Amino acid sequence: MALQVIGAGFGRTGTLSLKVALEKLGFSKCYHMLEVMANDDHVDRWREAARGEPVDWEVLFSGYQAAVDWPSCNFWEAHLAQFPNAKVLLSERDPELWYESVMNTIYPSSLAGRKSEDPAIRNRVEMAFEVIWDALFDNRMDDKAHVIDVFLAHNERVKWLVPNDKLLVFNPADGWEPLCAFLECSVPEDPFPRLNTTEDFHQRMQAVMRAAQ
Repeated sequence: MALQVIGAGFGRTGTLSLKVALEKLGFSKCYHMLEVMANDDHVDRWREAARGEPVDWEVLFSGYQAAVDWPSCNFWEAHLAQFPNAKVLLSERDPELWYESVMNTIYPSSLAGRKSEDPAIRNRVEMAFEVIWDALFDNRMDDKAHVIDVFLAHNERVKWLVPNDKLLVFNPADGWEPLCAFLECSVPEDPFPRLNTTEDFHQRMQAVMRAAQ
């Protein structure tokens, strides 16, 4: 099974909503950071990718038809080279709101995870630093201007390199219509999913912490 949809948008741009939407449209399963958390053996593969070592993407994405979110979005070019018939989705969001969301959710969660007594959690967190916080943002997350510049430069690179007929620049607020037109799917009757708000994220993290006690 080959990837048919490659998500190039950074995390906190509606990627969990997009995962659920793509699966609703039949692109099942869709890879997301949640899949990494559910497959500890994947963590080392992403750490290898961050070091520039070869990764067998066919094996890693076995059973998946789509991929969105971190860590896969960092390697969208490698994925498109491996799966040249795939289409590319670039999920975007207002840069200021995106930065605020990152700093209120996944970044502090990563910092807290480094203090965990669970080695599996620490391994996942170190992967996040190697793939995201250090690799992309030079461990300068408190430098808002720098982080937003990286975000915007990434998005512009995707738009520059991907042919227009293979690329959809997408905001989850746009709903089903542009996504379904791009992927040549029927529009579902259900509302477009709206998931993983900042409040949702904190509630999920609290549930994880309670389960670990």
